[in-house]
Amino acid sequence: MADYRELWTSLDMDLEKHDQLCAVLPEAYGSTYLSQENRPEGMNYFNFVVSEIHGLRIQELAEHKEKDGKVVGTFCVFVPDEIILASKAIGVGLCAGSQFWVEDGETVLPRNLCPLIKAFMGAKLSGTCPYFQSCDMIVGETTCDGKKKAWEILDEHVPTYVMDLPQMKRTKDYNMWEQEIKLFIKKMEDITGNKVTVEGLRSSIDLMNKKRRALKRLYDLRKYTPSPISGLDSLLISQIAFNDDVVRFTEKVNELCDELDARISVMEEASASLEGDKERKKRIMITGTPMAVPNWKMHSIIESLNAEVVVEETCTGTRYFENEVSTEGETIEDLIKNLADRYLKINCACFTPNTGRIDDLVRYAKEYNIDGVIHSNLSFCHTYAVEYKGIERALKEKSIPVINIETDYATEDVGQIKTRVEAFLEII
Repeated sequence: MADYRELWTSLDMDLEKHDQLCAVLPEAYGSTYLSQENRPEGMNYFNFVVSEIHGLRIQELAEHKEKDGKVVGTFCVFVPDEIILASKAIGVGLCAGSQFWVEDGETVLPRNLCPLIKAFMGAKLSGTCPYFQSCDMIVGETTCDGKKKAWEILDEHVPTYVMDLPQMKRTKDYNMWEQEIKLFIKKMEDITGNKVTVEGLRSSIDLMNKKRRALKRLYDLRKYTPSPISGLDSLLISQIAFNDDVVRFTEKVNELCDELDARISVMEEASASLEGDKERKKRIMITGTPMAVPNWKMHSIIESLNAEVVVEETCTGTRYFENEVSTEGETIEDLIKNLADRYLKINCACFTPNTGRIDDLVRYAKEYNIDGVIHSNLSFCHTYAVEYKGIERALKEKSIPVINIETDYATEDVGQIKTRVEAFLEII
């Protein structure tokens, strides 16, 4: 591995504390991921990305900035990547899934707040995340009250622009979101000095649609029984999607999917030659709050038992890639409307009502041949916690078993969660 300490120093990072973070990740990744059996060869690229997670990609961002390019950090699937790309900037999803950062976040935030918010704040305050340190601007959004107030504090440390997401999906809300996208375009043009043109925006829409298509292809392959790839590996791919180069990532996911197609063909031939039904693993859908790098806890627990995670109805799952943006239209206004229409199809718990999420869950349960659903909720995430009762009622009406598990990034509750999941698997 190359030595990036000079690069990290130029980003004004706390190298001593960063060393502590880097010392933990290889062991955690190795025990969680590299211990898996029969992993696809295509996962070697994603292993490499993790091994260089604070190195090669950060170097690419630095080279982009040396050419007067801008780097923009985001936290949410509602921020339109297409606008960032069309302004010739690079967008990076900022990871906030580590307990390591929570303590620093709590120096300016209350303890009884979502760990994701505390972690992203701590990542910046501690100077240990090179992605944060590479950003010229952070783009926040109003998906929850905790985030809305946290942006005010974050803005004291790095320029933070906030997109005002509507809380309902009426005609006036669509119109409002179109205006927000226009304002975001103006902001990106101001900080980059690059005009967002019809051709540029259409091209970036096409790039993002190809990326979504690749992820959709991966998820469709998981519908096969048994899944040709673990839920852990699929989660990792979804997490890397937020940081990696769009074109390269899309190519690597499609290469992996080619391998999985071949793997399925072999499995089908093998199963055809066997008599009787082999006992299969329980097929689990995870729904709830997003799982940012390196939050692999829930998948790791589930797949250590007689179960496989085959789909995630989360922002680090289907909500990220479902629905493409139409490229039809001749003007910027046409394409902005297309963007608004696509992004407001995301069924986040911040909306009221949010019955579309229930429809998605019921549909996925059938498409992926689900045995049970685990609703995973980060502590103090009130929107998803409140929404659970409606989810539970709707799924039980369809005879779909479901369990609610609330957790954070700490490991103290792993044993307790494993016991609960084990009991849930026995019931279903």
